[in-house]
Amino acid sequence: MELRQIKYFLKVAELLNFSEASKALFITQSTLSQQIRQLENEFDTILFERNSHEVSLTEAGQQFMRYARKVMIDVDDCTQKMDDLKNMLTGELNIGVTFTFSPLLTETVLEFMKLYPHVRLNVFYKTMSELMDMLQRREVDFVLAFKPTDRNDKIESHVLFNNHLSVVVSEQHPLAKRKSLTLDDLVLYDAAMPARGLQARNSFDDMIHSVNSKLKIRVELNDVSILLKLIRQSKLITILAEATIHDEDGLVAIPLEMAGNDMEGCIHLLKQAYVKNSAREFYRLLSQSRAILKYSSLAKLL
Repeated sequence: MELRQIKYFLKVAELLNFSEASKALFITQSTLSQQIRQLENEFDTILFERNSHEVSLTEAGQQFMRYARKVMIDVDDCTQKMDDLKNMLTGELNIGVTFTFSPLLTETVLEFMKLYPHVRLNVFYKTMSELMDMLQRREVDFVLAFKPTDRNDKIESHVLFNNHLSVVVSEQHPLAKRKSLTLDDLVLYDAAMPARGLQARNSFDDMIHSVNSKLKIRVELNDVSILLKLIRQSKLITILAEATIHDEDGLVAIPLEMAGNDMEGCIHLLKQAYVKNSAREFYRLLSQSRAILKYSSLAKLL
């Protein structure tokens, strides 16, 4: 058995189509079929059911896929460790970021690119649940997000800074000069809210779960940048983490007086997974960035 055969098997298992898999692997379909047949001959069993219409995994194929994935993860870990031992910051760094966390990232990304021009950064902006799934599939090296409300035993979270939910309004809004607000203060105004599934919305919904909230929600958006434009140009209000409007002009974040409105900014890692040197260096730069220190002068992860 060869590593390339395992790689080929996993691609076919993912796509369940030999033609598409061969294109993704940049090999001919006949070469792919031959390598899979050699693998099946070595095991003396059939891994894929094939007919003119579809391809599916056999029971043996499903069992082999579990071990094949583990083998390729171990190979990737080994390769990364060998590269790191040579003190070579090269390759790729895959980062998952939630929408509300993204304003804090720009400074660190630019600094990292300047210091380490041979490392390619791939940044994925998605919801918390999507990013945690990607982390468990090892499609990202770590996730930058606020602390989730639900615990995941496969993931460890390191607090980078403390933040809280706030009422965000334009600088011209009647509430803009208030030092703090309660839910009762908001009932006279229409609200534009982040969509369910975004972290600020999840935290807010958990806070008001046992409260009869009369907040008048007129619109929900899953795009925070558009949401902030609406708030800036109207008398709408919204509920977001204070850090969401970092470096945003024309907006004010007013503390929301409610129990449980704390939101901890975290770096989330897969437990017991190898951490690249490039990832550790990114953590260091982020923890020392102006954006993070604004919210926590004690932010120390490394």
